[in-house]
Amino acid sequence: MSNVNVDSYSDEQIRQMLKRAQASGTSDAQLIQQAQSKQMPPAQIQLLQSRIAEIRRKDNNGTNDTTQQQSGRRLSYQDTSKNSQIDPFDALKSKIYGASLFRNSVNNSFEPNLKLATPLNYIVGPDDRLLINVYGKSLINWDLPVSAEGNINIPGIGVLKVAGRTIEQATSAIKAKLIASKYAIGSGTNVEVNLGNIRSINVVLQGELMRPGTYTLPSLSTVFNALYLARGPNDIGSFRKIQLIRNNRVIRTLDLYDFLSKGSRKDDISLRDQDVILVPPYDKRVELRGEVKIPGLFEVLPGETVQDLLNFSGGFTDQAYTERIKAIQASNGQKRIVDVLEKDYKTHIPSRGDVYTIDRILDRFQNRVSITGAVFRPGPFELQSGLTISQLIKNAGGLKEDAFTGRGSLIRLNNDNTKQQISFNIADVLNNRAPDLQLQREDSLHIASVFDLRDKYKLTIKGEVRNPGEFAYADSMQVSDLIIKAGGFAEGASAKRIQVFRRVFNSDPTILNAQTAQVYTVDVDPRLGTGNINFTLKPFDIVSIYSLPGFEVQKMVNVEGEVMYPGPYAIQNKNEKISDIITLAGGLTASADIEGSSLKRDNDAILSVDKSKIDTAAFNKERVEKLKHLQNTFKDENTSNASTDSIQYRNNYIGINLKKILQKPGGNDDLILENGDILTIPKQQQIVKVNGEVLYPSAVVYSSGKSFKEYVLNAGGFSPKALKRGGYVVYPNGTVKGTRNFLFFSFHPKVKAGSEIFVPKKPISTNNVAQAILGYTTGLASLVVIMVTLFKK
Repeated sequence: MSNVNVDSYSDEQIRQMLKRAQASGTSDAQLIQQAQSKQMPPAQIQLLQSRIAEIRRKDNNGTNDTTQQQSGRRLSYQDTSKNSQIDPFDALKSKIYGASLFRNSVNNSFEPNLKLATPLNYIVGPDDRLLINVYGKSLINWDLPVSAEGNINIPGIGVLKVAGRTIEQATSAIKAKLIASKYAIGSGTNVEVNLGNIRSINVVLQGELMRPGTYTLPSLSTVFNALYLARGPNDIGSFRKIQLIRNNRVIRTLDLYDFLSKGSRKDDISLRDQDVILVPPYDKRVELRGEVKIPGLFEVLPGETVQDLLNFSGGFTDQAYTERIKAIQASNGQKRIVDVLEKDYKTHIPSRGDVYTIDRILDRFQNRVSITGAVFRPGPFELQSGLTISQLIKNAGGLKEDAFTGRGSLIRLNNDNTKQQISFNIADVLNNRAPDLQLQREDSLHIASVFDLRDKYKLTIKGEVRNPGEFAYADSMQVSDLIIKAGGFAEGASAKRIQVFRRVFNSDPTILNAQTAQVYTVDVDPRLGTGNINFTLKPFDIVSIYSLPGFEVQKMVNVEGEVMYPGPYAIQNKNEKISDIITLAGGLTASADIEGSSLKRDNDAILSVDKSKIDTAAFNKERVEKLKHLQNTFKDENTSNASTDSIQYRNNYIGINLKKILQKPGGNDDLILENGDILTIPKQQQIVKVNGEVLYPSAVVYSSGKSFKEYVLNAGGFSPKALKRGGYVVYPNGTVKGTRNFLFFSFHPKVKAGSEIFVPKKPISTNNVAQAILGYTTGLASLVVIMVTLFKK
């Protein structure tokens, strides 16, 4: 495809290529890769990509799918069968005009209709059967075969030769025979002759056919029926000089273009036995490419012109450039280009092998100007003679109310297609105080809106309203209006001491304590009525609504486990503590594990998040960042793949000493309860879990005499990747204790019933063994020197 010209292909050819690509399972990107492998030039590949994109856009943005399908212009994406042997680029090869008539399986087969009335010009021959019906005063029916000699034997009358006669002639002869006999034809008795059994005939098809040979056909068959069986002319066969030879004489020459372009079947005559159909090679063929409705290879007869070719091809497409056609001709052993002008279409005689290319019209407007922005009807307009800026604005419906009239811009093309900008005062032009410039082709006028030249005005309301957030600003909007837009006051909101924060535009940057915002305190009607004139807002004001000083929402805690009355309880006082809620719950049961009690607090204060922040988005962002930080710093075998939620779950547990709390209520260990706290008092525990880098993580029965290492041994011992010096214990109440290390000695924490032992993984080694040994040796030598010095002193 090194010499391909994508512009010479019509949209329909590109569509057919895309259909074949769809059938073979080839994507658009793979199609471009195939074009590169076929040595298509890069410039043509880019053009092919743009053509594909344009056709996809046209077919996907159609206004009526049904209309598109009926016109055959919409791609079919319903085919699910894939055939990797299909070459999509075969669709770009030139097709022989008329070949699809015989080679497409979806076309009519041109089989003869054997159920029609017998044609009057049908020639009777041997093996036919004649149905003779005598009716009227005499009633009789005969079914008489035609003998090999061409005769029929009428019972009681005699032999009559009918072969070689038409049905009409045979009917007349039979009537005459009957009249000469006892049947009184014409005085109330009539005769009707029809064809019964239809004989078969042999027809020879030879020449440049897809399947030449001898065919047996019904005697009602025509030339088209025979050509269809032979699959029509081949690639070099003529479609316009098909000869029907009978008794060694050419009796008819068929031109299939009459049928293809006009639907005429005037030469499609009936065949006779031993007829010969001869398809000679074509004499002259030319090619039409580009913007015609049916591009392809066309056979040309002497005297036909380019206009005849255009008629055969269905004429130009809507995007065709019709004033000139480029023709490539062979001349003296080389090619030459000939321009065929529109006035010569009816006189220009094509030559053998000519290639005619019909180009597309340019994507360029000769009389277009456009206007955008703050006008009522923006878009392209006709460049009328003498059109000016003010006239174009008038054609566009005039300026909108928000148009910025202080400055307009006109983009104009220079002679070299570079752009220049011309600025002008719109108000002066419209009021004849400035020159009203005359427009040129492709001028683009833009009228800005005042809203385009500033930030979008908005108001923000936060605090105790039902729907806090940002709202559009409107002139003369008051605080009550904004509260109504936010859904009104929330329960417990105060209509007093509402604060409005306003931007400062004249702050002095040279003063250390320069003002950064203006603060106004406003009171409004709690019913938000219009009786009182309240504070008028300005753009970008922030309104903060506070709650009533004494308003409190019920705060609940949940007591679970081994208490007399487990369940939810309300916090009655702000300083209510753990010991108080235990008392309300009736105290502990006999099976309570007091040392394993825990307090779960789903409170962001645990993460040290500043709760005073009003910005909820920033609040949640800081919370997530802190949780991620915890996840990165809290890694072992069991938590290295933990989610943020699991890290938050662990972090929400607060280690308490319930035994000490109950011994000394109100002490420092007796925490003040908060909303949502969950106090859990478990049953007495009897197992210890061992997880992490051990050979067999499991649960081990608790024994007061066992040490940390003994529990690990009960789980199979440390794994090769275990960091023995980093083991730690998580107690049932949520507290954690780690291993203390001194020199080469490790002091593991005590293990209690219900605890969980974790053995973390060793950090990844840097594989620098020599450097590690040197470091250990140096540190050990320094330690020995220090100890010896201290001993001497």
